[in-house]
Amino acid sequence: MEGETIKIVKLKAIEATPETFKDYGQVIQASADGEEFGPHDAQLHLSRGTPRFYIMQLKDRELKFSTITHHANVTQCLGSIGGHVWYLGVAKPSIVDLYIPPCVEELHDSSANVVEPSKKIAKSPCGHLYVPPSVEEVQVFKITGPKFLKLNVGTWHAGPLFLQDKMDFYNLELSNTNVVDHTIHNFSKENGVQFVIDE
Repeated sequence: MEGETIKIVKLKAIEATPETFKDYGQVIQASADGEEFGPHDAQLHLSRGTPRFYIMQLKDRELKFSTITHHANVTQCLGSIGGHVWYLGVAKPSIVDLYIPPCVEELHDSSANVVEPSKKIAKSPCGHLYVPPSVEEVQVFKITGPKFLKLNVGTWHAGPLFLQDKMDFYNLELSNTNVVDHTIHNFSKENGVQFVIDE
């Protein structure tokens, strides 16, 4: 798509709630002290490495993006320190666990992500297979108040994005996530598109 004009796609942000965000992960809100672990808590997958919990300071993250990322080995948790408003672009996970040709009639593993023959399958530099996200799948969520997001394994995400000059976020992932588990799709290069949050 190089040399072509980039098309601007404007997206309205959806407020992140447990219901609206369920296809991408979880919205975790405050619970009473002493409340026992349950489905309202972050369901984490941190077994493929050393967990890393840290504060990251981000600067100049305007409300637009043209690249999106996923991690194939870990859930990721993100939240703003102070409960300030922020935004996250997302698309559903599309990691291919198993590809079964259409001539095979019986599927023995119903949990596998079986890809239609018409879908383009790409190989990540990290080693796994995935279907690149489409422009139409991308959603933007607005996160307000004292809550954080847990992204399911493989959820595509762009951000955090925000209006301030800089913001601090806590981040839970693995110690080497951004080195060995960082798959990127470039919408401007592959689709000729840049997303802008219409806020």
